[in-house]
Amino acid sequence: MNLHIQNETSRLRAVVLGTAESNGPVPKIEDCYDPKSVENILAGTYPKEEDMVKEMSAFERVLKKYDVEVFRPKVLKDVNQIFARDIAFVVEDKFIRSNILPNRIEELDAIDHVYNQVAKENRIIPPEEVHVEGGDVMPWNEYIFVGVYTGPDYADYITARTNKEAVEFLRKLFPEKKVKSFELRKSNTDAKNNALHLDCCFQPVGKDKAILHKNGFLVEEEYQFLVDYFGKENVFEITREEMYEMNSNVFSISEEVVVSEAGFTRLNQWLRDQGITVEEVPYAEIGKQEGLLRCSTLPLIRD
Repeated sequence: MNLHIQNETSRLRAVVLGTAESNGPVPKIEDCYDPKSVENILAGTYPKEEDMVKEMSAFERVLKKYDVEVFRPKVLKDVNQIFARDIAFVVEDKFIRSNILPNRIEELDAIDHVYNQVAKENRIIPPEEVHVEGGDVMPWNEYIFVGVYTGPDYADYITARTNKEAVEFLRKLFPEKKVKSFELRKSNTDAKNNALHLDCCFQPVGKDKAILHKNGFLVEEEYQFLVDYFGKENVFEITREEMYEMNSNVFSISEEVVVSEAGFTRLNQWLRDQGITVEEVPYAEIGKQEGLLRCSTLPLIRD
């Protein structure tokens, strides 16, 4: 397989889409990785497997409508395998395994049928001290944007997934790229003040546009860099509530086509006003786990 990923929006040809089958029982509070899942467990609104399977099937149908080759993980019994972006990511021709939370390692084994098609020299396993997940890594042409948390209390946050060592690792791996990091706001208990990954508060769309949420960034100058880079007129600023509902976690099939949640009324209208075709799918149940469309995908090949 000839991997090729240079950015977030070029025409998609092949992707891994996670699965909600055999998702397991409602997790215990102490086993949760994010505050939004905890909220929904406590409220009795944690999503049902059958609803999430339907949502992912709707997403898969849209991908296939655009002739994208869709790989799915082998189904593991009682394991949440929805968020394929957490376990690995591709930049250029390199397949980089995430250093993920230790009890999620079996999710990687479930995509061996994809991993084994990648040339051995392009299978990258970061050293142990490098913590990185695909939701924090955003290739954008000459840049690789990376969400991090580097506070001295890093170890206290289960929501801090990517560290400063990851930034240096990516700089060495891609010396010709500009690797630009962004400090993200973290909370183990308040989903409205937690940017779990960079794609929870930022994502490029189209050729030169971006969705942003200012409060997701800890350093205003870093947020301002993105506003200046894309141009204020090209930025759609989402509210705290829209960030909580995961409005920045849409998914581009091409510069002209974005898959979005059907309930994102304001965002979807703005995308259409930019000349972008919006393929709406129901995905609100999956969103209750603090992840959405981008989180569910692992793009392998874009033009």
